[in-house]
Amino acid sequence: MASASVPLGALLTAAARGEFPPADGTTTVVPQASPRDAGVLSFTAHTVVFTDEDPDWVRAAVAGAGCDPLAATMSPRFLAAFADRTGRAVDTIDLVTVATAVPGPPDAALGLRALDDPDHPRVARALKHRDDVRVWASDAGGVVTLGRGVAGRWEVSVEVDESARHRGLGRALASAARCLVPAGGVVWAQQAPGNARSVRAFQAAGFRPVGAEALFFAR
Repeated sequence: MASASVPLGALLTAAARGEFPPADGTTTVVPQASPRDAGVLSFTAHTVVFTDEDPDWVRAAVAGAGCDPLAATMSPRFLAAFADRTGRAVDTIDLVTVATAVPGPPDAALGLRALDDPDHPRVARALKHRDDVRVWASDAGGVVTLGRGVAGRWEVSVEVDESARHRGLGRALASAARCLVPAGGVVWAQQAPGNARSVRAFQAAGFRPVGAEALFFAR
């Protein structure tokens, strides 16, 4: 296990280009990019733990997980120890995907309109985990939320109304997000692995799987 001098943001930027840490079965510990975001990011045979906790504690907790070293940092025992140590909560382990921005406006058929109401439930929810939150509602029956999350990366989530499902709208909204981020950039998205609809929609919209992530947030 090593402590890296490379910032978390640089690791994410490289991963978006398809350049990953070595698949050597080790764990790298890096500082948090902000007080808000701590967590575990798992690539192929390499894990990055981003935390301001003592790296020696991380090493001891990983060693004490009592399972295959390749799975230790995402094991329930380590994640519970991380939560207890930091006083934070964790919801789920997500699939992390990324896509490049595309030029031009979103599909006009979506009828996207910006929502500026800070009390809107989607805005209020996003502001707990992201900065620079922007929300668009679609006349077709859905919502696109963009904001800066872990290490300042652009993150998107989409929500489709129950009455508008099974028509490809989730894929269309995910595709629209690629038009809404700054040109030349990338946009990230997390999906719960069990949410097969969401996984299929984002991959159909060109989002590539990068790894798995467990985020810890203040209670």
